[in-house]
Formats: sequence, C-alpha cells, structure tokens
Amino acid sequence: MKILFITSAHNSMSQRFYVELTDRKYEVDIHITSTIDAMIQAIEVSKPDLIICPFLKTAIPEEIWKKYVCIIVHPGIKGDRGPSSIDWAIMGQEREWGVTLLQADQEMDAGDIWSTNNYSMREVSKSTLYRHEATHAAVKGLLDLLEKFKAYQKEEYFPEPLDYNHSNVKGTLLPSMKQSDRSIHWLSDNSETIARKIRAADSNPGVLDTIFGEEYYLFGCHVDDRIVGNSGEILGYRDDAVCVGTIDGSIWISHVKKKGGIKLPASLALSHLLRNVPEFPITPFDDIEGRTYREIYYKEKNQVGYLHFDFYNGAMHTSHCKKLQQAIKEAKTKNSKVLVLMGGHDFWSNGIHLNTIEYAENQGDESWENINAIDDMILEILNTPDKIVMTAMQGNAGAGGVILGLTGDFIFAREGVVLNPHYKKMGNLYGSEYWTYLLPKRLGKELAFEITETCPALSTLKAKEIGLIDDYFTGNVQDFNEKIQKVAEYWASSSLYDEIIANKQAERERDEKEKPLAEYRHEELEQMKINFYGEDKSYHIARKKFVYKIACDQPSVLLNDKITISNN
Repeated sequence: MKILFITSAHNSMSQRFYVELTDRKYEVDIHITSTIDAMIQAIEVSKPDLIICPFLKTAIPEEIWKKYVCIIVHPGIKGDRGPSSIDWAIMGQEREWGVTLLQADQEMDAGDIWSTNNYSMREVSKSTLYRHEATHAAVKGLLDLLEKFKAYQKEEYFPEPLDYNHSNVKGTLLPSMKQSDRSIHWLSDNSETIARKIRAADSNPGVLDTIFGEEYYLFGCHVDDRIVGNSGEILGYRDDAVCVGTIDGSIWISHVKKKGGIKLPASLALSHLLRNVPEFPITPFDDIEGRTYREIYYKEKNQVGYLHFDFYNGAMHTSHCKKLQQAIKEAKTKNSKVLVLMGGHDFWSNGIHLNTIEYAENQGDESWENINAIDDMILEILNTPDKIVMTAMQGNAGAGGVILGLTGDFIFAREGVVLNPHYKKMGNLYGSEYWTYLLPKRLGKELAFEITETCPALSTLKAKEIGLIDDYFTGNVQDFNEKIQKVAEYWASSSLYDEIIANKQAERERDEKEKPLAEYRHEELEQMKINFYGEDKSYHIARKKFVYKIACDQPSVLLNDKITISNN
C-alpha cells in the first residue's frame, strides 16, 4: 500500500507514524504542506492509495478529498471539532479525552469516523499529553485504520458518519481558544488555575501576559509549595525559570517569548528585570519535599544512582551542559555501582540549544561554547571506569542528544520513542559529541556514516535491530522507569559486575591507544569551525528558520527520510 502524508510539519506525531508504518513495510512519502497547488503536485508525484494528515493546520481542498480517502488525525474525542481540542480539554478539567481519525470532508472535522481511542487525562501540559497519551492513542487508531481500509477497498467496511444523536458521541464543536480565554487574573486565580492555563497553551501559543509593562507569552509552568509572596510579582529565579507569586503560593515559569520573537529561558529573556531579585538555588543532590522546579536532580537506591536532566524540549544550552557535567562528576563520587542517565520524561535530549544560540550577540561564538560544553560533559561520562553507566531514554532524542545516549554501557529506550541520530538537516552541520567514535562503535563505520548522510528517523524496533540500543520496554513512562530500576539493580548486584567493569576498562584503554578521544574531538571541531565561522552560512540560515518557525523550501514529496538498513 502506498501512503502519502500531508502535514504542516514533520513533528513528533508524524515521525512516530512514519516509523510505525515503515517498520511494517508500508511505502510512505511525506509532503510538508504549503499551498493547494503543492498538495496536488505531491499527489501526482506520489500516486498514493491513501492520504493521512498527522498534523495539519490547513484544510484539504475539495479536489483532493473527493478523489482520495484523506484521513485527518484529530486530537479529540468522537464528535469533538475545532482547532483547540486539547486546550479546551485541559481548561475544562476533562477526565478523559481521545484521538479520532476521520475522513476529510466539506465541513472541518465533521467527516466519517474511521477510528477513535480515548485515554485518561493527567495534570500535565498540552505538549506532554500530545507526545504521550495522544500519540499512543493515535498510533492505535492508525493501525486500526489500515486494517479497515483494506476491507474498505474490498467494499467490506464503510466508516461511521458523525451523528450527534448517538449516545457515544460526546464531543462538540468548540471555537479556537483566544488569549482572552487564557488570560491570567493574578489577584483571583490560584496557583492551580494559573498552571492549568499555561499548560493548556504549551507549547503553542503560550499565555500572553504583561511583565513590568512588556508583553510576553508564558510557557513551562511548575507549582511551588514552599515559596510565597505578592501575587503577580517576580519573587526570584533559578536556572532557566522565574518564580512568580500567586494568591496561595507561587509558580515557576521556565520560558517566555516576546511577540515576534523566539522562545527563551525566562531567566535569560528577563535578565534585565532580575537585578534586584534573589536567586533560589538548589543542587541536584538536595533532598526537596513538595513541588518545585528543578532541571537536574539525583536519586539513589539500592546501589543505583539515577541522574535526571529534564530540559525544556530537550535543548541543552551552555550552562545546562556545565551544570550537568558537574552533577555527573559528583555522582561519580557516590557509592553507587550503577549510574543511570535518565534524561527527561518528554525528551531524552536534543543536543545543543539552538534558540539561545540564535539569541546570542555572536551566534558563532555561542555555538562554539555550547558544543564544547556538551563535549566536556560527554567526556566526563566516558571517563567513568569504575561504574556501569546505563542510558534510559524515556522520550524522543535527536542529534547530539542521541549521541549523548551512546555513552551508556547499556542503552535502553521506551517503546515508541523516535531517535534521529544525525545533524545534517540543520544546514549540513557536521556534529561533535564524539559521534565519530561512539556511533561507529555501535553500528560499524559503514552504517554509522550512512545514517548521518541519509538522516532517517528510527523507531526503537529498528534501533534495536541495528544495535543502536540494547533493548526497549513497552508501557508508559512509569512502567518504563520501573523496568529500568529492575535492570539497574540486577547489574548492581550481579556476580558479573567485576568482570563487566574490568572489560570496560580494558576496552577503553585499547580504544585510547588506537585513537585518543582528544583526536576524535579535534577532528570534529575542525569541521564545526567551518559550520560556525566559514563562508557557507547554511547552518546559520537553517538555525534561524528553525527557531523562528520559518517554513523551509521543500520539494513536493520528501523522500529524504528513506533509508535501507541491513541487519548485518
């Protein structure tokens, strides 16, 4: 079966669909939509049996949906319609929500229903629900759809028309949520209400608010149980976030964006307002009771140390990398026998922080500082001779973030995570993070360089097949973490522990004699200097387009995600 994706962006949902289908040997083309003419051209080139729209902000024109079955993936329960589905569900404190796959028709979101799956809501952000529960429900719907479509082709199945008279149709048409619906009332809204409003707007469009007379969109909210102060007033800062008082406590806001600007760490964007504001520092090793905001924290149990680094969208700026390096260095001094690198629950890591680089006065210099800081941090992990290091990828990973994961002696991922172990799409960026050592060590030189050139998105199934990871576990994040704990404690108490450590040390010594890590780093950074400071500005152009959400010029049908990977 030939399938064409028409999507506004090749986002987490689209990539997950792609790997699920290609793992099952479906032929998939991807078209990043721009105009109706471009859509029609993409269809003429692809000649699909079925069109799927994983993430679409524009309507499919009549000349397409009348000729082809076009499936819209709508992030709402049966009968729900409108562009702000999850936003309203969070604001309305719905206990259950869902994803519906429906056929494009004359009326938006009102076409025949092919599949629908519901899930229980959690008090998390819209983006977290979308990446976890909604995507999981959508994949179930996708696989259901494909079986039904095969029957449909034989005239053995027909989709269900939307009928609001049916008792199982509980959704309704809701308008696009406006900023007036999201507005924070600092003198009457409590912490939970404010948090709910910000969560419902994350990661787009944010909640518009005024800070010392300047308008900013607010993102990334964390309730604090201990700090109190005047409602609406900035009480302090920590790492990327600022702490703002509420009528019953305080909340942390981690990111803000000016109109027409880019999303930035709040403490960076608002630094001019924080001169007389105190810092509320905590270390990754402090034992904190109650809710608060912290990006890096360490827990230890049964001779296993768990190092969490939960950075917004998985992006790691220079300060992140330096703080994480120090945390790793201290964690190495603990009595634990196994160190587990946990990353974050939404993203494991996506490497260097393109937004803070774009914001810097000199983007080349900040790029250089950031890449050297992440290299220093990775080197700290590689120089851990007396502990087993485990990687536990709870969320998606990309570019240098995947390479960071390869520092583990054992590498595990949660099923459904999508990995993009390459750099080239960011303006032909060469990449560092010791990838020329770590990636071939896992995959062999030929496959490692094939992947970096062809830039595929990899499922956990494919990643395990080729040896990029050791294994993957099914279930949600909580299930995954419980399984990781069992594995880590097994290795900590294993009779093979001393043998593993001895083999690890011997292998590192052999590798260093063959080619020192410093040489790999030097060679990579020489290429990165060309990217950062050379005459070719492709990296700087691609980075600007990425952070400002400027659509890149795309061919009608993107075939550059395709890769043939042997299992040898």
